[in-house]
Amino acid sequence: MKKLSLAIIFLCASLALAAQDAIRVNFQGAQPTITDFLLAYLNTISDVNDLDECDMEGVAMYDVLRTAFFCQNEGIELDEGETLTIDKKNGYLLFELRYDDDVSRIEMCYWNEADGRHKLFACVRETYSNGRYVCGQFDNWEFFRYNNATKTMLPYDSEETGIDAAYCMGDNGFYSFKLPRTGKDIIVTKWNIDGTKQQKTLKWNGYKFIL
Repeated sequence: MKKLSLAIIFLCASLALAAQDAIRVNFQGAQPTITDFLLAYLNTISDVNDLDECDMEGVAMYDVLRTAFFCQNEGIELDEGETLTIDKKNGYLLFELRYDDDVSRIEMCYWNEADGRHKLFACVRETYSNGRYVCGQFDNWEFFRYNNATKTMLPYDSEETGIDAAYCMGDNGFYSFKLPRTGKDIIVTKWNIDGTKQQKTLKWNGYKFIL
C-alpha cells in the first residue's frame, strides 16, 4: 500500500518540472517572499494548451490558483468556493477550492536553513472529502532547495529533507502533510484504510525534518 501511495503522490511530478533545471526566483528587495516562490513554482507548470486531456486535469488546479492570485492582487473577488490566504510575514500560502463536501488544497511555505545560505521551499497538493483525506489522482508534495547566492532553486530529494521518516507509521494507509503557517514543524497524518488515523510531528532542525 505504501508503494502504491508513493506512486500516486509522484504521478504528476513530471508535469511540474524539467528534471534538474534550476528554477529562477525573481524578487525585489533583500529576500524572496512566499509570493515570489509561488510565481517561480507556477512558471514550472506547463501551458495547459500543450497538454493532453489527462495532463490538463493535473495542472488545472494550479491554473485556478494562478488566476486567483492575480485576481486577489488586483482586488477582484474570487470565484465562489475559492479562498486564498497569503501570509508573507510567516512565509505561508494556502489555496482552497471547495465544491459541496470536497476540498482541493494547495499549501506552500519555506524555511530558512541553518547555514544562512539556503532555504527549503515546499508545495503540497491534497484532496479531501467530508473532512477525510482521499489521496486524489494528482495529489503530490514537492520540495526545492533555494540558493541565496544564485537566486535559483532545485528539486530536493525526500530522503534529504527527512520527510521519509513519516512512513514509520507503516503501510495500509495514505499520508497527508500539514505545512506550518507559524512555527517550523510539519504535521503528518496517516489515514488508515480502516477509517482510523494517526498523527506524527516532523520537527525542523535547521536542515531537515526528524521525528
